[in-house]
Amino acid sequence: MITRHPLGRQDLRIKRRDKVLEIGPGHDPMFRSDVIADKFPHDDTHRCGKVLIYPHQQFIEADGEQLPFEKDAFDYVICNQVLEHADNPARFIEEMVRVGKRGYVETPSMLGEQMFPKESHRWVILLIEDKLVFYEKEKMPGNYRNNYGEVFLNYLPYQSLPFKMLYVSEPNLLLNRIEWEGTIEYLVNPEDDYYSSFFTRKWNREMTMKIFPPRRGLTEINRTLQASYYLVREKLGQKIHKRPSPITLDEYLAERE
Repeated sequence: MITRHPLGRQDLRIKRRDKVLEIGPGHDPMFRSDVIADKFPHDDTHRCGKVLIYPHQQFIEADGEQLPFEKDAFDYVICNQVLEHADNPARFIEEMVRVGKRGYVETPSMLGEQMFPKESHRWVILLIEDKLVFYEKEKMPGNYRNNYGEVFLNYLPYQSLPFKMLYVSEPNLLLNRIEWEGTIEYLVNPEDDYYSSFFTRKWNREMTMKIFPPRRGLTEINRTLQASYYLVREKLGQKIHKRPSPITLDEYLAERE
């Protein structure tokens, strides 16, 4: 089940002694991960550069839909910007919850996919009533060829504080961000008109409020304060806790020969 919606990857509830698996981090692994599993170590089609890894981590070439680990082998599993690429997201999720007790999932939302679509993304994903709902992009109406990622990924997150606040305080606007424990509810290409309508029809007010329910003024103030604190803490953490830079997979393997 979904336990919370983190403000970002620096807001995860990972315990100090947790054994952490990260699936498919590509060029952007988390320092906290103990084991890195990647299906395509030498094919950069699905990422923005070569596989990187920190020296303290263990690397395993593995498919997220068929993980070579025992049940509950990990306390926490991170899956960041991967499920939208999966051949079989249902199988991927079942494997995640099999090998992990808890974890974090992040994917582009439907609006995020409209703003910065990637050809390698097979699925458009919405969080509806605490379910991750996957809909094949080829079945979707609309134009997924215009890519504004240079603005929304490479400019605004680094140059615009108001955009950063929006990015953090609205967890499911451009990204779906969830922490889970035990299980994850999901649907793939739902035929039920209720779910499919979110992907194939113009949203009315009722549909919009279902995805983005109205909030009280105090809730808005609290979210704004939490987002401000998160951004300040993240910035200070980067300055105070100097960590080694990740190295390429080739460098990592050469060190272990």
